[in-house]
Amino acid sequence: MLRRALPTRPEARRILLGTLLSAVGRGLTLPFLFIYLTDVRGLSDNQAGLVIGWFGAVTLALSPLGGTLIDRFGARRVVLPCLAVEAVGTGSLALVDSVGTAFAVSTLIAVGGSALWSGQTTILASLTGDGERQRVFGLQFALLNLGIGIGGVISGAVVDIARPVTFQAIYLLDALSYLMPGLILLTLPHVGHRLAQAPAAEAGRPAGGYLTVLRDRPFRRLVLFGLVLTTCGYAQIEVGFAAYSVRVVEVTPRVVAWALACNTVMIVLAQLLVIRRMEGRSRTRALAAVGAVFATAWLVLGAAGLVGTGNALLAALGVVACSAIFGFGETMLSPVMPALTNALATDELRGRYNAMSSMIFGISGIIGPVTAGPLMGAAHGRIWVAFVVGGSLIASVMALTLGRLLTPAQDGRPDRVPRPVREPAAAQA
Repeated sequence: MLRRALPTRPEARRILLGTLLSAVGRGLTLPFLFIYLTDVRGLSDNQAGLVIGWFGAVTLALSPLGGTLIDRFGARRVVLPCLAVEAVGTGSLALVDSVGTAFAVSTLIAVGGSALWSGQTTILASLTGDGERQRVFGLQFALLNLGIGIGGVISGAVVDIARPVTFQAIYLLDALSYLMPGLILLTLPHVGHRLAQAPAAEAGRPAGGYLTVLRDRPFRRLVLFGLVLTTCGYAQIEVGFAAYSVRVVEVTPRVVAWALACNTVMIVLAQLLVIRRMEGRSRTRALAAVGAVFATAWLVLGAAGLVGTGNALLAALGVVACSAIFGFGETMLSPVMPALTNALATDELRGRYNAMSSMIFGISGIIGPVTAGPLMGAAHGRIWVAFVVGGSLIASVMALTLGRLLTPAQDGRPDRVPRPVREPAAAQA
């Protein structure tokens, strides 16, 4: 299955290697930023929250510009500087000593990261054909989670709040990891250049832009689907899932950590099997199935809340099962969303399409905590469960309506043309 999932072109394989190497560095630091800023550098909880929120806001604000620059100058000329800025910013976290420096470093990291995902996705899409993109994007997601998991295990065994130097070390290693995909890209001089060699206006077509992207009705429906699904899915993990598990189900934070680890294991183990099973099947039906799987995961978590302290083991298993089921849904979503986005995109606007697709997660990352926080704070856990389950199911319906707007090729289905029926030979007289 791994051999089948690998892209045909060796350049694409090397890009995926860069994804894995940088993900290991990301895993070293991903769980610890809030703890580092508060317990090591002395920021208050509110100050650390504002710093992290500022990072998300700046990244979201700059993402559209990143898409425009990718289309105009090519992904290569955008990704390489962004990787350098990201490396400098991440390494600078080791030197943070005040609220002001934390905001400055957070801004620098946001500038570097604003166009990375859309740029790397555009490069990978340019190196793969329509028939293999779905498999390759699924493999990319599995490698991303594998790297984050490896990095998390390493940092979990190393970091110590009493020794700030351990945190400084992992941020410097994370900075070095961002240079790895950049070095690989530098060894591929013909990769990542502007896909449309002449501006559309010179070819007798309108120049286009984000308004052209938004006029694409199928893509507009895909974006709305993504906003609903991620608001009731990914965006709930850090706040809704964790808060419900600890406050309503009353498990320990260690159980939550084990649940998230189980999520990563599920993704790494199931991704290749899932992308093999999804080949030649409707992408929109797969997206509808993702909504149903996410709804099932939240229902399991809600059931664990009903069990509560009455059966601590069963409640803990419910939390872990929720995270594992959610991970299975992620293995279906991760290959389909970028593959469908790039099936709808044109070369002239591919950077903008990918930028808008990446913005879905940024926008839902703001909406999700805003909706979950007040509900949890007011002890309305059951209302939160109903909200995320209902939203996931609504997303499923939206995915099914999207299918009517796509061609069979865009939907990932083989275009089965009925064969002509051979007339029986006339009987001889």
